[in-house]
Amino acid sequence: MRLFIDSANVEQIRHLNEYYPIAGVTTNPSIIVKENRPYLELFRDIREVIGNEKELFIQVIGDTAEEMIEEAKYILHELPGNSVVKIPVTEEGLKAIKLLSAQNVPILATTIYTPLQALMAALAGAKYVAPYVNRIDNLTGNGVKVVAEIAQLFSTYQLPTEIIAASFKNVQQVHDVCLSGSQTVTVGPDLIEKFIAFPATPADVSVFKKEWQKTYGTDKTNLIQS
Repeated sequence: MRLFIDSANVEQIRHLNEYYPIAGVTTNPSIIVKENRPYLELFRDIREVIGNEKELFIQVIGDTAEEMIEEAKYILHELPGNSVVKIPVTEEGLKAIKLLSAQNVPILATTIYTPLQALMAALAGAKYVAPYVNRIDNLTGNGVKVVAEIAQLFSTYQLPTEIIAASFKNVQQVHDVCLSGSQTVTVGPDLIEKFIAFPATPADVSVFKKEWQKTYGTDKTNLIQS
């Protein structure tokens, strides 16, 4: 499983990239506008933090396939490093995915709510698909089940497209989609930090430390001290 940060906050990205096994960063227009900064400058700052090898996902906002293609080429021209273009799975978006994929442009097909949307995007050449787990749940669906069915379809038809499950409200959803066949998840900073947050862990560490210092002295705070 690969883990992406779903954020455009440079300081949060910097912290998580330092401490966690991060594969890259996903953004969308709503995330970008929250930062209230010139967007190209923001993308370049994120790239500087994560380096050129990790993937940075940027979503187009055009309505027609031609507009989306023009935006995609602009993004790839203006930004260094390993960028992936996010395109929504509308009819125009599907056309853009087909044409850009034929030119070897890496595409994440986004705003996916059904397995058939994901299948169409994969057949059109998308490198990734992003089912919206919690948003599906909010529409009285089952986001984890949708992810599992997408994984089954991709396996049945031997499609190389990867699932990047997105839109989570809790850690359990992330856990469940990982078990359901999602190779990748993109998660907000607050939830990522909860992945390793369990009360017993710091409590155990404290007990180990106290027992160690009972024997070797309270001034012995690590193994390399003489």
